[in-house]
Amino acid sequence: MIKIKPDDIGRKAVKGVNYIVNYTVLTIILSLLAFAGYALWDSKQIYQAADKSHYAVYKPTIEDEGKSFKELQAINAEIIAWLSVYGTNIDYPVTQGEDNIKYVNSNAEGLYSLSGAIFLDSSNDRHFRDFNNILYGHHMEKKTMFGEIGEFADKDMFESHRYGNLYFDGKDHGLEFFAFVHTDAYDRTVFRANVKGEERQALLDYLLAKAIYKRDIEVTPEDNIILLSTCSSSSTNGRDILIAKLSGGTYGDPFVEIKTEDSGRKEKTTYTEIKGDYLLEIPNALLASILFVLLAEYIIYKRKQSKSKPERGRNI
Repeated sequence: MIKIKPDDIGRKAVKGVNYIVNYTVLTIILSLLAFAGYALWDSKQIYQAADKSHYAVYKPTIEDEGKSFKELQAINAEIIAWLSVYGTNIDYPVTQGEDNIKYVNSNAEGLYSLSGAIFLDSSNDRHFRDFNNILYGHHMEKKTMFGEIGEFADKDMFESHRYGNLYFDGKDHGLEFFAFVHTDAYDRTVFRANVKGEERQALLDYLLAKAIYKRDIEVTPEDNIILLSTCSSSSTNGRDILIAKLSGGTYGDPFVEIKTEDSGRKEKTTYTEIKGDYLLEIPNALLASILFVLLAEYIIYKRKQSKSKPERGRNI
């Protein structure tokens, strides 16, 4: 009869516990690594969907007389305009829903998307005939959606980026930005679309008084102004608002470099546009790197530990 020593039972128990612990730790590390990889992929998908290039093919141009834009409107009849802020990546279709909730989590095609869409306040006239017209968009990284609005808090940015364009009703309309305002989400004076009568001048005075930066251009209660509003990263419930005067004319884009080359037969013109930032999101990439290093160190540690164990039957 073989007798099992208590020491053998203890060693087997310890070995079993070590196996369970090692397996559990390895499973957790692999799960975290898989989650980090998924987070990177998911983040990339969100920002790709929000990038202006996603809709570039539909941007109305003089050459196609807005035919491409009409194709986009055929996909979603709630698309009413196209907004461009010169010198930025803000170059998107504009929507308007029955309320101000739908396009917080729906893209311009009406499909579910965390990046949402640029949308006009549901209380505003879709032809921008109101005095104050409010456009909303998410503050996103990688200079997507309204992610660059907050950069106008920098004086140089505000002074060097003066113009934009708003296409609607089959025609381009110029935007001249005259004020940058920081307020909070509960500012009822600012976030009340389509004010009328004497309230127009009161609102204009209020905006100019709150402006961090402003330009000395003539704006009257008879004009139409456009407010580009987004969340602010500088304060809780903060809102950054870039304000423009809407014009019947248009302004040239000073950030498009036009190069003329003599081809020998005729002039050839090429256009160079400012490109966006497509770097990976640093926090997710850093997390994945840390988990990979931990996994590698754990495997190396286990290999060293197994090599240091004595062979069975040999005394130390």
